[in-house]
Amino acid sequence: MRIIHLSDLHLGKRVNEYSMLEDQRYILDEIIGIIEESKPQAVVIAGDVYDKPTPPAEAVQLFDCFISRLEEMQLEVFVISGNHDSAERLSFASSIMDKRGIHFAGRYDGLVSKVVLSDEYGDINFYMLPFIKPVHVRAAFADEEPAISSYDDALRYAVERMDVDTSSRNVLIAHQFVTGAETCESEELSAGGLDNVDASIFERFDYTALGHLHGPQDIVKGRIRYCGTPLKYSFSEVNHRKSVTVVDMGPKGDVSVTTRELRPLRDMQVLKSEFSKLTDKTYYEEIDTDNYMRIILTDEEDVIGALSELRAIYPNIMRLEYDNARTRAQALSPDTAESDSRTPLEIFAGLYEAQNGKPMSDEQTALVTELIDKVWGSDK
Repeated sequence: MRIIHLSDLHLGKRVNEYSMLEDQRYILDEIIGIIEESKPQAVVIAGDVYDKPTPPAEAVQLFDCFISRLEEMQLEVFVISGNHDSAERLSFASSIMDKRGIHFAGRYDGLVSKVVLSDEYGDINFYMLPFIKPVHVRAAFADEEPAISSYDDALRYAVERMDVDTSSRNVLIAHQFVTGAETCESEELSAGGLDNVDASIFERFDYTALGHLHGPQDIVKGRIRYCGTPLKYSFSEVNHRKSVTVVDMGPKGDVSVTTRELRPLRDMQVLKSEFSKLTDKTYYEEIDTDNYMRIILTDEEDVIGALSELRAIYPNIMRLEYDNARTRAQALSPDTAESDSRTPLEIFAGLYEAQNGKPMSDEQTALVTELIDKVWGSDK
Protein backbone atom coordinates (compact mmCIF):
# COMPACT_ATOMS: atom_id res chain seq x y z
CA MET A 1 0.00 0.00 0.00
CA ARG A 2 1.27 3.45 -0.88
CA ILE A 3 0.68 6.32 1.56
CA ILE A 4 1.31 10.03 1.08
CA HIS A 5 2.44 11.66 4.33
CA LEU A 6 1.77 15.41 4.74
CA SER A 7 1.59 17.73 7.74
CA ASP A 8 1.74 21.33 8.93
CA LEU A 9 -0.03 23.03 6.04
CA HIS A 10 -0.60 26.08 8.29
CA LEU A 11 -3.26 27.37 5.91
CA GLY A 12 -3.96 31.07 6.42
CA LYS A 13 -0.49 31.77 7.79
CA ARG A 14 1.09 35.20 7.51
CA VAL A 15 4.89 35.49 7.49
CA ASN A 16 6.28 38.92 8.36
CA GLU A 17 2.80 40.29 7.55
CA TYR A 18 2.77 38.66 4.09
CA SER A 19 -0.24 36.42 3.45
CA MET A 20 0.89 32.99 2.25
CA LEU A 21 -2.48 31.96 0.80
CA GLU A 22 -1.44 32.37 -2.84
CA ASP A 23 1.71 30.34 -2.19
CA GLN A 24 -0.30 27.70 -0.31
CA ARG A 25 -2.82 27.38 -3.13
CA TYR A 26 0.05 26.92 -5.58
CA ILE A 27 1.82 24.26 -3.49
CA LEU A 28 -1.40 22.31 -2.84
CA ASP A 29 -1.95 22.17 -6.60
CA GLU A 30 1.58 20.80 -6.93
CA ILE A 31 0.89 18.22 -4.22
CA ILE A 32 -2.27 17.13 -6.06
CA GLY A 33 -0.15 16.59 -9.17
CA ILE A 34 2.31 14.44 -7.21
CA ILE A 35 -0.56 12.42 -5.75
CA GLU A 36 -2.03 11.85 -9.20
CA GLU A 37 1.35 10.59 -10.44
CA SER A 38 2.13 8.48 -7.36
CA LYS A 39 -1.28 6.78 -7.23
CA PRO A 40 -1.43 6.16 -3.46
CA GLN A 41 -4.28 4.47 -1.63
CA ALA A 42 -4.18 6.83 1.36
CA VAL A 43 -3.18 10.40 2.27
CA VAL A 44 -2.19 11.34 5.82
CA ILE A 45 -2.22 14.92 7.16
CA ALA A 46 -0.52 14.85 10.56
CA GLY A 47 -1.86 18.03 12.15
CA ASP A 48 -1.71 21.82 11.90
CA VAL A 49 -4.02 22.06 8.93
CA TYR A 50 -4.56 25.69 9.85
CA ASP A 51 -2.25 28.25 11.39
CA LYS A 52 -4.80 29.48 13.93
CA PRO A 53 -7.74 27.95 15.84
CA THR A 54 -10.00 30.45 14.04
CA PRO A 55 -8.65 30.46 10.47
CA PRO A 56 -9.74 33.03 7.88
CA ALA A 57 -12.56 32.01 5.54
CA GLU A 58 -10.15 31.86 2.59
CA ALA A 59 -8.05 29.24 4.38
CA VAL A 60 -11.11 27.10 5.13
CA GLN A 61 -12.22 27.33 1.50
CA LEU A 62 -8.74 26.34 0.33
CA PHE A 63 -8.69 23.24 2.54
CA ASP A 64 -12.23 22.34 1.49
CA CYS A 65 -11.12 22.45 -2.16
CA PHE A 66 -8.04 20.32 -1.41
CA ILE A 67 -10.02 17.67 0.49
CA SER A 68 -12.69 17.61 -2.23
CA ARG A 69 -10.06 16.89 -4.88
CA LEU A 70 -8.69 14.02 -2.78
CA GLU A 71 -12.19 12.63 -2.34
CA GLU A 72 -12.76 12.78 -6.10
CA MET A 73 -9.70 10.52 -6.49
CA GLN A 74 -11.43 8.04 -4.15
CA LEU A 75 -8.56 8.10 -1.66
CA GLU A 76 -8.73 7.34 2.03
CA VAL A 77 -7.71 10.54 3.82
CA PHE A 78 -6.66 10.78 7.48
CA VAL A 79 -6.52 14.18 9.21
CA ILE A 80 -5.63 14.85 12.85
CA SER A 81 -5.61 18.15 14.71
CA GLY A 82 -2.35 19.79 15.69
CA ASN A 83 -1.52 22.34 18.37
CA HIS A 84 -2.51 25.21 16.02
CA ASP A 85 -5.90 23.74 15.12
CA SER A 86 -9.24 23.98 16.84
CA ALA A 87 -10.07 20.33 17.48
CA GLU A 88 -13.82 20.93 17.42
CA ARG A 89 -13.82 23.03 14.25
CA LEU A 90 -11.55 20.62 12.39
CA SER A 91 -13.73 17.60 13.13
CA PHE A 92 -17.02 19.30 12.17
CA ALA A 93 -19.27 16.89 10.23
CA SER A 94 -16.65 14.13 10.63
CA SER A 95 -19.27 11.38 10.92
CA ILE A 96 -20.61 12.33 7.49
CA MET A 97 -17.12 12.62 6.01
CA ASP A 98 -16.17 9.18 7.33
CA LYS A 99 -18.63 7.62 4.91
CA ARG A 100 -16.74 9.23 2.01
CA GLY A 101 -13.35 7.98 3.22
CA ILE A 102 -12.30 11.31 4.81
CA HIS A 103 -11.42 10.60 8.44
CA PHE A 104 -10.90 13.34 11.06
CA ALA A 105 -9.60 13.07 14.62
CA GLY A 106 -9.99 16.36 16.45
CA ARG A 107 -10.47 16.31 20.20
CA TYR A 108 -8.79 13.58 22.27
CA ASP A 109 -11.26 11.89 24.64
CA GLY A 110 -9.35 8.72 25.45
CA LEU A 111 -10.58 6.82 22.41
CA VAL A 112 -8.17 6.83 19.47
CA SER A 113 -9.82 6.50 16.08
CA LYS A 114 -8.78 3.34 14.26
CA VAL A 115 -9.44 2.74 10.56
CA VAL A 116 -8.57 -0.56 8.88
CA LEU A 117 -7.57 -0.68 5.22
CA SER A 118 -6.57 -3.78 3.27
CA ASP A 119 -4.22 -4.67 0.44
CA GLU A 120 -2.80 -7.88 -1.00
CA TYR A 121 -0.83 -8.51 2.21
CA GLY A 122 -3.76 -8.12 4.60
CA ASP A 123 -4.96 -5.38 6.92
CA ILE A 124 -3.23 -2.14 7.86
CA ASN A 125 -4.49 -0.43 11.01
CA PHE A 126 -4.37 3.40 10.98
CA TYR A 127 -4.45 4.97 14.45
CA MET A 128 -5.28 8.69 14.57
CA LEU A 129 -3.90 10.43 17.67
CA PRO A 130 -4.46 14.21 17.70
CA PHE A 131 -2.10 16.56 19.52
CA ILE A 132 -2.33 15.88 23.25
CA LYS A 133 -1.12 17.46 26.46
CA PRO A 134 -0.90 15.83 29.90
CA VAL A 135 -4.12 17.62 30.94
CA HIS A 136 -6.02 15.99 28.05
CA VAL A 137 -5.03 12.47 29.11
CA ARG A 138 -5.67 13.10 32.81
CA ALA A 139 -9.15 14.40 31.96
CA ALA A 140 -9.94 11.46 29.65
CA PHE A 141 -8.95 8.92 32.31
CA ALA A 142 -9.98 10.84 35.42
CA ASP A 143 -11.50 7.70 36.98
CA GLU A 144 -8.14 5.93 36.80
CA GLU A 145 -6.23 8.93 38.25
CA PRO A 146 -3.16 8.26 36.11
CA ALA A 147 0.23 9.47 37.35
CA ILE A 148 0.94 11.79 34.45
CA SER A 149 3.29 14.72 34.92
CA SER A 150 4.89 15.10 31.46
CA TYR A 151 4.11 14.90 27.77
CA ASP A 152 6.07 11.65 27.64
CA ASP A 153 3.90 10.16 30.40
CA ALA A 154 0.76 11.31 28.62
CA LEU A 155 1.68 9.87 25.24
CA ARG A 156 2.81 6.56 26.71
CA TYR A 157 -0.44 6.26 28.62
CA ALA A 158 -2.50 7.05 25.51
CA VAL A 159 -0.59 4.58 23.31
CA GLU A 160 -0.76 1.79 25.88
CA ARG A 161 -4.58 2.01 25.79
CA MET A 162 -4.80 1.62 22.02
CA ASP A 163 -4.60 -2.17 22.24
CA VAL A 164 -2.27 -2.39 19.23
CA ASP A 165 -1.94 -5.85 17.64
CA THR A 166 1.78 -5.99 16.83
CA SER A 167 1.29 -9.05 14.60
CA SER A 168 -0.54 -6.79 12.13
CA ARG A 169 0.80 -3.78 10.23
CA ASN A 170 0.14 -0.57 12.13
CA VAL A 171 0.44 3.10 11.23
CA LEU A 172 0.26 5.85 13.85
CA ILE A 173 -0.53 9.45 12.94
CA ALA A 174 0.59 11.86 15.66
CA HIS A 175 1.57 15.48 16.26
CA GLN A 176 4.23 15.70 18.98
CA PHE A 177 7.86 16.75 19.52
CA VAL A 178 10.20 13.75 19.66
CA THR A 179 13.38 14.22 21.68
CA GLY A 180 16.44 14.75 19.50
CA ALA A 181 14.60 16.10 16.46
CA GLU A 182 15.90 19.25 14.76
CA THR A 183 13.81 22.37 15.30
CA CYS A 184 13.59 25.85 13.76
CA GLU A 185 12.32 29.30 14.75
CA SER A 186 8.85 28.97 13.20
CA GLU A 187 7.73 26.18 15.54
CA GLU A 188 5.97 26.60 18.88
CA LEU A 189 7.78 24.45 21.42
CA SER A 190 7.68 24.50 25.20
CA ALA A 191 10.55 26.11 27.09
CA GLY A 192 13.13 23.65 28.35
CA GLY A 193 11.83 20.80 26.20
CA LEU A 194 8.84 20.13 28.45
CA ASP A 195 6.84 18.81 25.49
CA ASN A 196 9.46 16.22 24.48
CA VAL A 197 8.49 12.59 24.06
CA ASP A 198 10.80 9.63 23.55
CA ALA A 199 10.84 7.74 20.24
CA SER A 200 10.57 4.42 22.09
CA ILE A 201 6.84 5.15 22.56
CA PHE A 202 6.31 4.31 18.87
CA GLU A 203 8.05 0.92 18.85
CA ARG A 204 4.88 -1.10 18.23
CA PHE A 205 4.06 0.77 15.01
CA ASP A 206 5.46 -0.13 11.60
CA TYR A 207 5.34 3.52 10.55
CA THR A 208 4.71 6.67 12.59
CA ALA A 209 3.65 9.69 10.51
CA LEU A 210 4.58 12.72 12.57
CA GLY A 211 3.66 16.37 12.34
CA HIS A 212 4.72 19.42 14.39
CA LEU A 213 8.30 20.07 13.24
CA HIS A 214 8.88 21.95 10.01
CA GLY A 215 12.08 20.32 8.80
CA PRO A 216 11.68 16.95 6.99
CA GLN A 217 13.65 14.34 8.94
CA ASP A 218 13.80 10.72 10.01
CA ILE A 219 13.77 9.92 13.72
CA VAL A 220 14.14 6.21 12.99
CA LYS A 221 14.85 5.67 9.30
CA GLY A 222 11.92 4.10 7.47
CA ARG A 223 9.79 3.93 10.62
CA ILE A 224 9.37 7.28 12.40
CA ARG A 225 9.38 10.45 10.31
CA TYR A 226 8.49 14.12 10.17
CA CYS A 227 7.53 15.03 6.61
CA GLY A 228 7.90 18.77 7.34
CA THR A 229 5.94 21.71 5.99
CA PRO A 230 5.24 22.01 2.27
CA LEU A 231 6.47 25.64 2.36
CA LYS A 232 9.16 27.60 4.19
CA TYR A 233 7.57 29.65 6.94
CA SER A 234 10.63 31.43 8.36
CA PHE A 235 14.15 32.33 7.31
CA SER A 236 15.42 29.67 9.72
CA GLU A 237 14.07 27.20 7.12
CA VAL A 238 15.93 28.77 4.19
CA ASN A 239 18.11 25.66 3.69
CA HIS A 240 15.26 23.16 4.02
CA ARG A 241 14.35 21.08 0.99
CA LYS A 242 10.59 20.78 1.20
CA SER A 243 9.03 17.58 -0.08
CA VAL A 244 6.17 15.12 -0.04
CA THR A 245 6.90 11.87 1.80
CA VAL A 246 5.84 8.68 -0.01
CA VAL A 247 5.55 5.54 2.12
CA ASP A 248 5.30 2.08 0.55
CA MET A 249 4.19 -0.71 2.88
CA GLY A 250 4.73 -4.28 1.81
CA PRO A 251 4.30 -7.31 4.05
CA LYS A 252 4.94 -6.96 7.80
CA GLY A 253 8.35 -5.38 8.37
CA ASP A 254 8.75 -4.11 4.81
CA VAL A 255 8.46 -0.31 4.71
CA SER A 256 10.25 2.01 2.30
CA VAL A 257 10.19 5.82 2.35
CA THR A 258 10.99 8.15 -0.55
CA THR A 259 10.39 11.86 -1.14
CA ARG A 260 9.18 14.05 -3.99
CA GLU A 261 10.67 17.54 -3.90
CA LEU A 262 8.33 20.52 -3.91
CA ARG A 263 9.06 23.72 -5.84
CA PRO A 264 7.27 26.77 -4.44
CA LEU A 265 5.84 29.74 -6.28
CA ARG A 266 8.33 31.92 -4.39
CA ASP A 267 11.30 30.62 -2.43
CA MET A 268 12.87 32.21 0.66
CA GLN A 269 16.34 33.67 0.29
CA VAL A 270 18.87 35.60 2.37
CA LEU A 271 21.10 38.19 0.67
CA LYS A 272 23.95 39.81 2.58
CA SER A 273 26.17 42.50 1.04
CA GLU A 274 26.70 46.21 0.59
CA PHE A 275 23.85 48.29 -0.86
CA SER A 276 25.86 49.14 -3.99
CA LYS A 277 26.37 45.46 -4.81
CA LEU A 278 22.76 44.45 -4.16
CA THR A 279 21.55 47.15 -6.56
CA ASP A 280 24.09 46.27 -9.27
CA LYS A 281 22.30 44.59 -12.19
CA THR A 282 25.25 42.27 -12.82
CA TYR A 283 24.64 40.90 -9.30
CA TYR A 284 20.87 40.53 -9.22
CA GLU A 285 20.24 39.41 -12.81
CA GLU A 286 21.19 35.86 -11.79
CA ILE A 287 18.79 35.92 -8.82
CA ASP A 288 15.06 35.19 -8.75
CA THR A 289 14.17 38.63 -7.45
CA ASP A 290 10.53 37.64 -6.79
CA ASN A 291 11.60 35.40 -3.90
CA TYR A 292 10.76 36.34 -0.33
CA MET A 293 13.89 38.13 0.82
CA ARG A 294 15.73 38.80 4.03
CA ILE A 295 18.31 41.42 3.08
CA ILE A 296 21.24 42.20 5.37
CA LEU A 297 23.16 45.36 4.50
CA THR A 298 26.82 45.48 5.55
CA ASP A 299 27.29 49.23 4.94
CA GLU A 300 28.78 50.98 7.99
CA GLU A 301 26.42 53.95 7.52
CA ASP A 302 22.64 53.70 7.14
CA VAL A 303 21.53 54.06 3.52
CA ILE A 304 18.76 56.66 3.23
CA GLY A 305 15.77 55.27 1.32
CA ALA A 306 17.35 51.81 1.12
CA LEU A 307 14.11 49.87 1.52
CA SER A 308 12.21 51.65 -1.26
CA GLU A 309 15.15 51.40 -3.66
CA LEU A 310 15.69 47.73 -2.89
CA ARG A 311 11.96 46.98 -3.25
CA ALA A 312 12.10 48.29 -6.79
CA ILE A 313 14.40 45.32 -7.51
CA TYR A 314 13.29 42.81 -4.89
CA PRO A 315 9.51 43.41 -4.45
CA ASN A 316 9.01 40.79 -1.73
CA ILE A 317 11.45 41.96 0.95
CA MET A 318 10.22 40.60 4.26
CA ARG A 319 13.09 41.83 6.42
CA LEU A 320 15.80 44.48 6.04
CA GLU A 321 18.65 44.52 8.56
CA TYR A 322 22.13 45.87 9.04
CA ASP A 323 25.19 43.91 10.07
CA ASN A 324 28.04 46.30 10.83
CA ALA A 325 30.21 47.49 13.69
CA ARG A 326 27.35 49.50 15.22
CA THR A 327 24.75 46.70 15.23
CA ARG A 328 27.25 44.17 16.52
CA ALA A 329 28.15 46.50 19.40
CA GLN A 330 24.45 46.89 20.23
CA ALA A 331 23.80 43.16 20.31
CA LEU A 332 22.06 42.39 23.58
CA SER A 333 22.95 38.73 24.01
CA PRO A 334 26.33 37.95 25.63
CA ASP A 335 28.09 34.87 24.34
CA THR A 336 27.87 31.63 26.26
CA ALA A 337 31.37 31.73 27.69
CA GLU A 338 30.85 35.25 29.07
CA SER A 339 27.44 34.32 30.51
CA ASP A 340 28.92 31.39 32.37
CA SER A 341 31.58 33.51 34.06
CA ARG A 342 29.44 36.51 35.10
CA THR A 343 26.97 36.91 37.93
CA PRO A 344 23.29 37.58 37.17
CA LEU A 345 23.77 41.19 38.32
CA GLU A 346 26.72 41.70 35.96
CA ILE A 347 24.82 40.20 33.03
CA PHE A 348 21.74 42.36 33.69
CA ALA A 349 23.90 45.48 34.10
CA GLY A 350 25.60 44.77 30.78
CA LEU A 351 22.29 44.30 28.99
CA TYR A 352 20.90 47.50 30.53
CA GLU A 353 23.91 49.56 29.45
CA ALA A 354 23.88 48.11 25.92
CA GLN A 355 20.21 48.93 25.50
CA ASN A 356 20.16 52.35 27.14
CA GLY A 357 23.64 53.66 26.44
CA LYS A 358 24.39 54.34 30.12
CA PRO A 359 24.99 52.27 33.28
CA MET A 360 22.34 51.64 35.92
CA SER A 361 22.02 54.11 38.74
CA ASP A 362 22.76 53.13 42.35
CA GLU A 363 19.01 52.93 43.04
CA GLN A 364 18.43 50.66 40.04
CA THR A 365 21.35 48.45 41.02
CA ALA A 366 19.97 48.10 44.54
CA LEU A 367 16.53 47.17 43.20
CA VAL A 368 17.90 44.56 40.78
CA THR A 369 20.12 43.11 43.52
CA GLU A 370 17.08 42.75 45.80
CA LEU A 371 15.11 40.97 43.05
CA ILE A 372 18.01 38.64 42.27
CA ASP A 373 18.34 37.76 45.95
CA LYS A 374 14.66 36.79 46.04
CA VAL A 375 15.00 34.54 42.97
CA TRP A 376 18.46 32.97 43.39
CA GLY A 377 19.46 33.61 46.99
CA SER A 378 21.75 36.12 48.69
CA ASP A 379 24.96 34.42 47.56
CA LYS A 380 24.36 35.73 44.02
